[in-house]
Amino acid sequence: MSPANTASRFSARGAVALVAGANRGISKVFARELIDRGAARVYGGARNPDMIDVPGVVPVRLDITDPAQVAAAADQLTDLTLLVNNVGICGTRPLLGTPSTQGAHDEMGTDFFGTLSMIRAFTPILGRNGDGAIINVLSILSFAQYAPWASYGASKGAAWALNNTARDELAPCGTHVTSVECAFVDSDITADIEFPTMAPEALVTMTLDALETGNPEMLADQLTRESTAMLSDYPCDRLPLRPRCLA
Repeated sequence: MSPANTASRFSARGAVALVAGANRGISKVFARELIDRGAARVYGGARNPDMIDVPGVVPVRLDITDPAQVAAAADQLTDLTLLVNNVGICGTRPLLGTPSTQGAHDEMGTDFFGTLSMIRAFTPILGRNGDGAIINVLSILSFAQYAPWASYGASKGAAWALNNTARDELAPCGTHVTSVECAFVDSDITADIEFPTMAPEALVTMTLDALETGNPEMLADQLTRESTAMLSDYPCDRLPLRPRCLA
């Protein structure tokens, strides 16, 4: 795949980053790795900021599904140059064989609308500060649908579409948008899965390396790479209208 708008390379050294969900899992590893790579400042967002225990990370109260908290964080973090979106919920449920659609609403509310709220809130800040970047951690289920995890796949599919259009829409601002797709990473979500999992440290290292080389999409494993081989190329280069900077 060859996404249309690749921006300049982005270095973690000297960056001012916000990592959503930095109290645990992959996000916690992101916060730690950014500190190790020489970020000037790393903010860690969590519903309970007291749970953030990575040395050097500045805790921020943040529930990405709460518009007031997202807005408050954006008002506070005006020096931001890097946004890491890795907050999501996952239920093992189909779309049709459930007693209600509430689970799907919950997943879409966090995985898509929560991520959308974060990008909308921080896009003007990244644009004003210049040469900013956004990392969206997605899933192989963004494009390889699987019925037992159908509602999660639908939410990640929506987030994948959001990522790709945000990349195009923010290119005039000089804001680099990169996505991370992976199959099974050692986390709370995969705790009961009987498949080999990737260490979160490996995923984060690969992602930050991809960001620093200007790669707009990081496919973390062979299964994910094989799954994308059937997808068509991005069409937006062939469209006559180009977006304007939103900053």
